Amino acid sequence: MTFTPPPTFTTRPTLSGSFGMSASTHWLATATAQSVLERGGNAFDASVAAAFVLHVVEPHLNGPGGDLVGIFHAADASHPEILMGQGPAPAGATIEHFRAEGLDLVPGAGALAAAVPGAVDAWLLLLRDHGTWELADVLAYAIGYARDGHPLLPQAAATIARVAELFRDEWTTSADLWMPEGAPPEAGSIVRNPAYADVLDGLIHASCTVRDDGPVGRAARIDSARHDWRTGQVAQEAAAFAARPHRHSAGGHHAGLITADDFARFEAGYEPASSVTFRGRTVAKAGAWTQGPALLQALAILEPLADDLLDPSTEAGAHTLLEVQKLALADRDAWFGDDDVDLDTLLDEDYLAERRALLTGEASVEFRPGSPGGATPFQPPLRTDRGVVEASTGEPTVARTGATRGDTCHLDVVDRWGNIVSATPSGGWLQSSPTIPSLGFCLGTRLQMTWLEPGAPSSLLPGRRPRTTLSPTLVLRDGMPEFAVGTPGGDQQDQWQLPVLLRMIVGGYTAQEAIDSPSLHTTAMPESFWPRTWTPAGAVVEDRLGDAVIEGLERRGHRITRAGDWSLGRVSAVGRRADGTLWAAANPRGMQGYAAGR
Repeated sequence: MTFTPPPTFTTRPTLSGSFGMSASTHWLATATAQSVLERGGNAFDASVAAAFVLHVVEPHLNGPGGDLVGIFHAADASHPEILMGQGPAPAGATIEHFRAEGLDLVPGAGALAAAVPGAVDAWLLLLRDHGTWELADVLAYAIGYARDGHPLLPQAAATIARVAELFRDEWTTSADLWMPEGAPPEAGSIVRNPAYADVLDGLIHASCTVRDDGPVGRAARIDSARHDWRTGQVAQEAAAFAARPHRHSAGGHHAGLITADDFARFEAGYEPASSVTFRGRTVAKAGAWTQGPALLQALAILEPLADDLLDPSTEAGAHTLLEVQKLALADRDAWFGDDDVDLDTLLDEDYLAERRALLTGEASVEFRPGSPGGATPFQPPLRTDRGVVEASTGEPTVARTGATRGDTCHLDVVDRWGNIVSATPSGGWLQSSPTIPSLGFCLGTRLQMTWLEPGAPSSLLPGRRPRTTLSPTLVLRDGMPEFAVGTPGGDQQDQWQLPVLLRMIVGGYTAQEAIDSPSLHTTAMPESFWPRTWTPAGAVVEDRLGDAVIEGLERRGHRITRAGDWSLGRVSAVGRRADGTLWAAANPRGMQGYAAGR
């Protein structure tokens, strides 16, 4: 092994056992998932229960008005599948409408940026098809935390404090929910969301209208709840509330475009995974309506390089990773979207060799998408003014206007039967748009990832899914799932997963050693979140990478931002060894992610 040796100690052990393992970005979600496993549920039951808890306990990072991307491998299946929970643009969301509103970008906050919420329907679909529990049992955990309360995370309290003026002056319904005493709540204070508890109770009530016994009846009951979500109180009241003009991140007042018909038309679904082979493993991701294939391309470019150029802890390795990710992300921004993206060409060895040949010992300063087959790449607008928000290191940063680079949450579960799930829910953050009072949540802002320039794969079009940053990963060995991994972090999700994957697959690190090791990422791409700026040659590193490595990167031309010792990423992972042993690992960064299992 030519990698830098792993840390001599880790912040916590890689858990190991034979019964079941859970990991997530919040200890209450992890505990919920493990509780379901202990009570006989499978990994799908556990994942869905934990996901609804995350809506409640990490409201600044995800919500029912948001979306998700999941990847899973059922024990009796021959291949992984993608859980598609990304809703499309509403029927009225045209470039012409946004331009007529005086906008040249989709706002980062406000209901005008709302795609159709996809997360809830996707979780219910997964529960119907692969779970075993009834809906009432799965939702009981989230209802309990919403109705009885939970301690507010310090990061959530800080988020509310940052937008307190906006809430008081403009988004008064959000102030009613999150600042009931007139001031931002203290970290650790008990917060409740009875309106959302009522929404979940309503889904259970809808499911109870179908009383057939047996498996068919269970599926019908869950479908009844899904139908209620898409056509009942949630759809009607969300659409009516969003239609009221309100403050958006660009400063203007606009009405949302989403309608009850938009809700009714959307259904979550399943899709095949995309994959590449890397050093004897198959790495599987969602398709090019996400940024996931950018990680596949990065791995494919790195595949033939010497091991020492893949070590993130060295100057040469860190430089190589930054430069490869710039190339992969440039192709993401030029070619990815909700169309028939030709991934075969983007992952073709001849094309990868062309991209690989661009690597030098110096930091590139240009935006360099490729031209597969001679095609002309889309050139997104390149804005260098940082505007109203600062560079994100994992948690959302919020301005007074509500402008935010969003973050998200993540969960992984593996059970004793061999089912494994990895999912990244996001959107519908409490700072996304005004709270809908009767529902206890707001709509998301995923449309900010679309362009108002026509003709690009990621241009805004009615009915088209915005290209999302949500990007969980499944790694297989000899056709069998080996481990699942993911992290919050917007544009950085795959960038923070890449060093973990390299340290585990090439360097021989354990999962916890890889997660604890210092990370880095490039900012030399148009960011997916409003105001969509880029920093040519920009790179963000953890100080633990070491002065010698960091100074070497600076000599090569990288514009380095030091982010502190423990700030980049909240990776978690679960896996299954060849002998059937299960394991889990979670991130100490942020002091809220934990793994559990036995």
